[in-house]
Parts: sequence; C-alpha cells; structure tokens
Amino acid sequence: MARINIDGEQNVEVSKKIPCEKPLKQQLEIMETYTKAYKESEKLDKARRELNCLKTIFPVLFRSIEDTDLIAGRLDYLPIGFGSTTSIGGVGHYCVFHKLREFKEQLSTEDEKNRVDVLYDYWQDHDIKSIYCQDVLNDTTTGRFIDCNYPLMATARLSGMMLNYKRLMKYGINGLIRIIQLKPQNEFLSCSIEALNLLKDVIDRQKELVLEKIPSANTERKKELDLMFKDLDAIREEPPHTFHQALQLFWIYALCAGVINYGRLDDILGTYLKRDIDEGIITEEDAYRYLKSLWWMIENRRTTVNGRIIVGGEGRDDVEGADLFTRICLKVCKNTRYVEPQFTLRLYKDTPEDIKDMAYDCISSGATYPTLYNDEVNVPAVEYAMRLDKKTAQQYVPFGCGEFVIQGKSVGTPNTLLNLLKLLNITLNKGIDPMDGIYKGGPIHIKPLDEYRTFEEFYSQYKELLDYYFDLSIEAQYHSYEVMNKEVSFLFTSILMDDCIDRGKALLDGGVEILGGTNETYGNINASDALYAIKSLVFDQEKYTLKELNEAALHDFVGYEKIRKELLDVPKYGNDHKECDDLANDLYEFVAKGIRQRGIGKGMGYYLIVISNNQTNTDWGHKTSASLDGRRKGQYMNPANNPQGGAAKSGPTAVLNSLSRFKARYHGGSVQNIRFTPHMMKEDKEKVEALFDVYFKKGGCQLMVTVVDHGVLEDAQKHPQKYPDLLVRVAGYSAVFVDLTPDVQEELLSRELYG
Repeated sequence: MARINIDGEQNVEVSKKIPCEKPLKQQLEIMETYTKAYKESEKLDKARRELNCLKTIFPVLFRSIEDTDLIAGRLDYLPIGFGSTTSIGGVGHYCVFHKLREFKEQLSTEDEKNRVDVLYDYWQDHDIKSIYCQDVLNDTTTGRFIDCNYPLMATARLSGMMLNYKRLMKYGINGLIRIIQLKPQNEFLSCSIEALNLLKDVIDRQKELVLEKIPSANTERKKELDLMFKDLDAIREEPPHTFHQALQLFWIYALCAGVINYGRLDDILGTYLKRDIDEGIITEEDAYRYLKSLWWMIENRRTTVNGRIIVGGEGRDDVEGADLFTRICLKVCKNTRYVEPQFTLRLYKDTPEDIKDMAYDCISSGATYPTLYNDEVNVPAVEYAMRLDKKTAQQYVPFGCGEFVIQGKSVGTPNTLLNLLKLLNITLNKGIDPMDGIYKGGPIHIKPLDEYRTFEEFYSQYKELLDYYFDLSIEAQYHSYEVMNKEVSFLFTSILMDDCIDRGKALLDGGVEILGGTNETYGNINASDALYAIKSLVFDQEKYTLKELNEAALHDFVGYEKIRKELLDVPKYGNDHKECDDLANDLYEFVAKGIRQRGIGKGMGYYLIVISNNQTNTDWGHKTSASLDGRRKGQYMNPANNPQGGAAKSGPTAVLNSLSRFKARYHGGSVQNIRFTPHMMKEDKEKVEALFDVYFKKGGCQLMVTVVDHGVLEDAQKHPQKYPDLLVRVAGYSAVFVDLTPDVQEELLSRELYG
C-alpha cells in the first residue's frame, strides 16, 4: 500500500454525473482490461504504454447517440482509466479511489467485490496522483487538493488545455498523419500516428451508433442521422468542408483528448459557418440548432468549473465569420439555462455594439453568461506577465475558474493553491496554526507578538513566511510536471499543441512551446483587511496591542465582542478607500511578483497567481481560524478578488473602483463578481452599461454578473423545489443555486445585491 492514501474528493462537483451506460459487470471488465494492458506495458516506452491502454477504453466507452443529438460523441468515464483532469475521470493513468469504492458497493457478488479490491490495491502504487503525493505531501505545510488543513495544497493534473484545432481543421486526420510520417521517427511520433488511427476507429464506432438509430427514426430525425453519418464518413478521411463537419471533428477530438475547455470556437468555426450560410448549405436556424446541441452535450459532461467557450476579442483571422458565430451563440446562451458551457466574451475596441447589447441582454435575463473579459487590459497584461509578443498574447484564453493560457501554445494548469489568510494567522501565533495547534512555519523563525515595534516589522515577518511558501509552491508545481511526464505522453493533447510534433517530443517532455503554470490564491482580501486593521488599531491609533487582538481571535471573539465590532468597523476593501485598497494592492503585488519570479527562476515560461474561486474559499474557510478583519472561526473567506461578504457598503461604483486598482499585468487571471436585481439591469440598463464601461476603462480586467431579485435566494433555500433552474455565479463558475451546499449558499447570500 502507498504511504499516503489519497482516497477522497479530488475536486468540486456540484452537478450530479450521468451514470455510465455500460452494465456494472462490463464496467468492471473494462477496468480489469485496462489494468492488464498497463501491467503488460509497464516496461515499454510511456507513449506505447499509453496507447495500449487507450485501446482498451476507446471506442468501447462511447455512449449511444441520444434522440436530440445533432453531432455524435458521448463518452463515459470509469473509476480507472486515462484522462487529463479530475473533473472527468482522472490524470494520466488514474484510479479515483473513492469512486471505485462506491462502484464496489453496487456489485452483488463477493467475487466481483474482491476483484475490485485487487484493482484498488494495485492502483495505490500506480495512480499518477498517488505517485506525486508520496513525493510532495507532508504532515505540516502541504496537503492534497482538497485537504484544507494545510496552508498549501498541491496536486497533479493537466487542467485547461486549449488545443490548436485550426491545425486539425486545416489538415484533417490523414493530413496530420502525413505530417508526422515526414518527421524523423521515434516512439512518441509512431504512437501519435497510431493514436490518430485510433481516432478513426472511434469515428467508425460513431457511424455504427448512428446506424443503430436510423430504423426507429421518423422522417425528420432520419435526415439528421443521415447527415451525421455522411459527415462522420467525410471527416474520417478528409479535412472538414462544412460547418457541421468542422463542429463534429472538433467535438470527437476533444473527447478523445480528455480536454474540458474548448477555446476560441468563433475563430475556429466561424469561417465554415459564414461560408455555409452564404452558399445556402445551412441557415442560421440550422446553425443555432447545431450549437444548442453542442451546449447540451457539454452540459452533460458536468465538469462544474470548466467547459469554457470563448468568443470575441483581438487576434481572430476571420472577424466577420467569428462575429456571426458569436451572435448565434449569444442566442443559444440566452435561451438555455445550463451550468456549462462557461460562455465567455472578450470585449475590445472593435466589438460591435449589437454584440454588446446581446451580451447585456443575455446577462439581464439571468443566464449568468457571458462572462466578460477586457482585451484592452488583458492583452498587454498577458504580454508582460507571460513574457510574450503581442500577437501571441492576443491568443490568451481563460479556462476553469479564470486562469489564462495561450491557445495551442501553453500549459497553465493550477497545481498549487495558497491560503494567504491561514498563513497570516500562523504568523500571529509563532508558526502554529490556531485551528489545529500544529506548527506550520517551516524553518522561519517567527517572533512573539510583543517584539514588533512597527507595522512594517510585522508585515515583513508575514512576507518572510510567504516567501518560504512560494518556494514550496514552485517545487510542488514543477514536480507535478516531472511526475506526469515520467508516466504519460498525453498523446491526443500533444498532437494539437505547438511544437510537440515538430520537436518530436511529448507535451511535458520539452514538446510544448510554453511550459507555464498558475497558483490559486485564497483569502487575499481577508488577509489585507486584517493587516489594515492591525495597522490602524495597533500601530496608528494604539488602541490595542497586537497580542490583545490576537487573543480575541483565538477565543473566536467570544467575550471580546467590542474588539470584533471595532475590527469590523475599520475600513474594508471594496469601498473605494484608498489607503485600505493600497494595502490590498501591496500584498497582491508582493504575492504575484514573488510567485512569478519563482517560475522564471525555475526556467518556466511563466508561473503566475490566479485570484480565482471554486468554493474553496468556503471549504478552506472552514479550516481557518478567526481573523483580524472580524471574520469568525470556520467562516467562508472572501470570494476570489472580491470583498468579504457584507464588507462592501458603499455601492457598486466603489466596489468596481477598488477592483480596478489591482494591476492585471502581475497575475494570470482573476475573478470579479457583482450582483444586480433584474429591475436595475433592465430599467437602469444605460447606467449599468456606463458603470461597466468606466470600470473597464479604469483597468478592470474581467466581470461576472448574477441577476436575481431580492429575497429569491432566501426563498430558494426554504423552497428549493420552486427553483430548479435558478443560476448563480459562485465565482469562477456558475451553478444551480439549490444544488449548492448550505454553506456555499450562505456565502453567496452574504454578497451585496445592488438595485
């Protein structure tokens, strides 16, 4: 057995997964076959082993075509298999242990259960995350994602891959094979060719699944199935020639690659769409139906925080075709109420006014999408942060909860997470975490509170501890790549990432053009508000000693209500209070620059903080002691880049002014949430749009809007059956409100609602 057991939840799952279509016995047989292929290939090259394993799950795990599907491709994942990220399946050769245990409980015979136990024991030593965790995790500083007892969490995953689908569209499957065949051959390239032939087998299976549906289809459905079959047959041998063919090829490849974010689809598919409409091959209504089907299929993957489709912005090849695609997507987005895809609009100086209007109309309808990104800020920011030329920076895309990557060119997976507030509380207690009494200060000598004579001395001590954790973070991030690279090639992903094929190397083996990464930071605003309270009450006003404030926090403010009230009354971030915002910005820049420099020093293309949120602010808050911003023990922390719930009391303009002060050039993505009533979004539409415009002009990089009436969320808590489709923006993702846990609902309710 492995020294560290990683059995347990590996990611946020809000939406309930669709059960596998295969009978339980067949699922077990597939997992055993996969494991057998892995064992028999264990001494082979990693690419060959990967290919042998992929052949045991493709195409067998593809599901039947459903009656509403207009493109083919539905794929199941088992507790053992191959993937890129824990949102579906797992990482590389994976075993999701808690799901394997759940699977075991469904079996009826002891023999079958014993067979599962054999699999469980074997994968304890071979699951990639397990291998990684043995090297990185410990009892004090670093825990696995999601284990919120630690200041630092680390994981191995390949999140956020945005592939170069334009290359796929240009050459098609056979064209890619011919390109690879012209290279000096090695095992990686040979296996890449075989992977593309496996993709053809997947397409052949889709054709069989289509044929199974035709006999029982009515006349209209038969036309749809005939088109599906014809276009599957076409893309098997040739590059796509129509919009439907391009959409089909993109989708099948994305499924095989295990990617769950889809990139700038307007730039990839817009030209095909415009040409087909101009030539009368399809109508806009046809395109709407195809894209609505894609929306539904993405929703059915249920990855919670992923599913990004990005439209708009600088650097697109066919702007007219891309904008046509965008307009149709906006109609789909407004008319559906799905958690995914995370539909994202990049705004820039040439964004047509009607597209802006459609976007605001979509948001005001309660869709929570599109999320809005500001190219005027983000392109130069990415250019600086990732050290790129402008043309490359224009290809930035957000994924997951808001992290940036360069489409087709960079890895940017967030494999490390830091709790800035927990580290502040540890600093206040000589390296001991008040939550569990464990020392977590590493080698840093942390002074007693009565030895600090100035705020700057205390702040410097906190920064020294942060520096130590920055060092831990970069080592954990980089080692995740080393472990994954040792075990797998990520063949399908590597084929469509620059420059893997030209270099003849797998993605993490020196193949990808830009090896980057991101570090998710949490509790940043709680920490800066607490620092500002310390500065104000201890060192400026001299009302309390630092020890007195900390003693109150150690008692969760029970019996210290007066102190808590004074802490809460100190100015807070989100109210356009310059001195408070300046301190928040100082902490932000220290963390952002420190993490970035560690990445540069390690030789990475970039390593940046991302100020995101996937309800980890709530989960980590449960394991974080009371803090000197007045927050109680175990309470949620601030969401992403936003004020703590209840702290923003000066209106939406003040909130957006505070948000705009953070310089985007130092981070790799951040999240700004705001809530309005439908009345304000509709009756005061011009005022709201002007507010957004000013925010973006002042330097705001991103905005996500939830539109909901006063009292609706409270009523939804009491009567969830009345609100099955009530969407809310949690932070980096949307969710059906009634599907969220009560603690996450409470955090959402704490946020200010304007209008």
